[in-house]
Amino acid sequence: MIKGKGTIMNKKKIALVITALIPVLLLSYAVFNMAAEWYRLRPVLGNLTGPAHAMRLENRNFILTWDHGNLKILSRRNPVHILFENEPGKSFVAGALGRENVEESRGSFFLRDTIIQVFSRQMLDALYRTDSGDFILEGTLTDEDTGSSIGYILRFSEADNHSIRFSLDFPGGTVNRSYLTLKSHKDEKLFGFGVQFTQINMKGRYLPILVMEQGIGRGRQPLTAIVNLVAKAGGNWYTSYAAVPHLFSSDLRSLHLDTGSYSAFDMRYDERIQITAFTKNMRGTIIEADTPRDLIARYTNLTGRMRSLPEWVHRGAIIGIQGGTEKVRAIYEKLKEINTPIAAFWLQDWEGQRKTSFGKQLWWNWQLDKKRYPNWPMLHEDFKKLDIPILGYINPFLVDTKDAPERGRNLYREAIEHGYMVRTPDGKPYLIPNTDFSAILLDLTNPKAVEWMKNIIRTEMAGTGMRGWMADFAEALPWDAMLFSGEKAADLHNRYPELWARLNREVIDSLPGSREYLFFSRSGYTKSPAWSTLFWLGDQMVTWDEYDGIKSAVIGMLSSGFSGYSLQHSDIGGYTALTSPVLKYLREKELLLRWIELNAFSPVFRTHEGNRPDENFQFYNDDETLQHFSRFAKVYEAWGFYRKELVEKASQTGLPVIRHLYLEYPHDNNVADLRYECFMIGSELLMAPVTEKGETKVWVYLPAGKWRHLWSGKAFTSKGEWFDIDAPIGNPAVFFREGSSVGGRLRRNLAEWGLLTEQTAPHPG
Repeated sequence: MIKGKGTIMNKKKIALVITALIPVLLLSYAVFNMAAEWYRLRPVLGNLTGPAHAMRLENRNFILTWDHGNLKILSRRNPVHILFENEPGKSFVAGALGRENVEESRGSFFLRDTIIQVFSRQMLDALYRTDSGDFILEGTLTDEDTGSSIGYILRFSEADNHSIRFSLDFPGGTVNRSYLTLKSHKDEKLFGFGVQFTQINMKGRYLPILVMEQGIGRGRQPLTAIVNLVAKAGGNWYTSYAAVPHLFSSDLRSLHLDTGSYSAFDMRYDERIQITAFTKNMRGTIIEADTPRDLIARYTNLTGRMRSLPEWVHRGAIIGIQGGTEKVRAIYEKLKEINTPIAAFWLQDWEGQRKTSFGKQLWWNWQLDKKRYPNWPMLHEDFKKLDIPILGYINPFLVDTKDAPERGRNLYREAIEHGYMVRTPDGKPYLIPNTDFSAILLDLTNPKAVEWMKNIIRTEMAGTGMRGWMADFAEALPWDAMLFSGEKAADLHNRYPELWARLNREVIDSLPGSREYLFFSRSGYTKSPAWSTLFWLGDQMVTWDEYDGIKSAVIGMLSSGFSGYSLQHSDIGGYTALTSPVLKYLREKELLLRWIELNAFSPVFRTHEGNRPDENFQFYNDDETLQHFSRFAKVYEAWGFYRKELVEKASQTGLPVIRHLYLEYPHDNNVADLRYECFMIGSELLMAPVTEKGETKVWVYLPAGKWRHLWSGKAFTSKGEWFDIDAPIGNPAVFFREGSSVGGRLRRNLAEWGLLTEQTAPHPG
């Protein structure tokens, strides 16, 4: 008996020890993985040798100097502007041979690179200027382990008075990885990189540039881990629909790559930035300017700018509704009854709806569902009389409708018959899993496929009365797909969103009254703003968090503005809801009320019912929320005079409508690290949205100067400090500069329309 008790006690002690060890082991495993990842992504860096004597070369706009292992390129106009500099004595170019392994799951991509050989020790053998003014650097790179060498040529060419192009080549070399390393410092702030949802200032980060699904959760635990376990689609802090290889520095220089290949920016170290590109021909441009605003203008002058929005967008809310003709008319009557300004109705389920494990999704066969929307011509005509456009939805996928003949033409079969889809390496149609179904993806390198799709949009959408649509997806081109053009899919993957936006733009440009048409994109790359007429941030969750909720939407709006995405907005209330035995995330009333306030001060005020419309709280679910929504649709309309001005300026300069405070106050040391706390609307208005559940106050940073509270008119004098501001539901914290004609006119509009009176805050539910 005693022996038995001892055995039981020993087992309990062992169990306790094991229980105590589990978190230690998990933490050790995580630390080991972090260390291993850090080592795997270590910089490719070697020593640099070159001419013993100092050298100076000049062309019309730039100066190149070499002095004992230190290379600089300066602006002649303003020599304090250093466009390029290396760490003295350290290599600034390198090459490598690598082999990547890429896995894909529902639009998420997982890339792991194995480096086979590295050439990092740099010799600069020759440095000269050509007759055309190009600076040429030639030399050799050596493998430290084997002693073998390859040649390189780095060329700098004037692009214009403020920009210089660079190209790095390895003639005859076997490398497929290029590295360019620039000197940095601990106080340099690094912005840009397209739509980034977690960070604004990327200093201290290693950032891959790969267009993909943003994921569900993006680091919020345990959600992300569970989604990864089930579908490998949880994402992480850097996953983005619109990642762009564009670095915007507080030193008033920017650098962007002119390649579709995978790239990465290593900004983890105080003293350097290293750029990697999966190519043996790295191309890019470096730009200098006197102000952050000028830097955006010069960048977008090279990459393209967004055109102005149609006039009708500014009239009020774009109402996103699913459910069919009767529901659309019923919601319209509710809104009409309380004089809600309506810009358009967006009917994303015009082509039919299907139930999946993810919720309610659409039939990707791009023909009107006449059962769901009977009397479509009459609906269109009735709304046309009211000057309310109807918008639709499309993406570059096609699904097989063989088991649903009522769907009309089977576009999936047509595309396969004509070879209009991307193919697997063995030449078969590439079936790409989505949720419970798979789809084929259009090959946009095939001119006939492009024209075929354009005709579908013209006839089935514009031809039936639609004046715009959501142009969704475009992030999922498989890494190993076979393309009509013969290009490597890996090199085109990031550019596929540009091709999709271009197709849609060419459709609307071909239509009578083309300036009155609109399409909005979530995916993008460097030149997408030149083609897309509007962006939205994609599928944020219906949550409050900074990983994938309302806070991440604010960060995405602000970060993308540095890269020319000047007209950006989010779904009011978020999109992704989840229900499972383990986790449940559904849109709640309070979140919707706060998101309505946020989007009333963004370029476009558009609702979305989400992937679970029957379970999410909607703006029409109770009278209180409907009144709140209607009021802020009027607020949106009230500042339309200024928004139109900002949208027009965006088309001319590339400046975003919604701006990070750094763009207006670059010399204020407190603003660079702001994320979602507050933002500028143009140069005249400042908003601090409430993004915490249950809060009725918000901390607002007001740059130095005099400000007025929009709703109360109360004056604030700031030395560049934080203020604790009352922000009950219905009165978000919005300010304007003292003496601002914009602020004064907005307050007059709000007063005239009865929107400044004391509001009874809706109950958050």
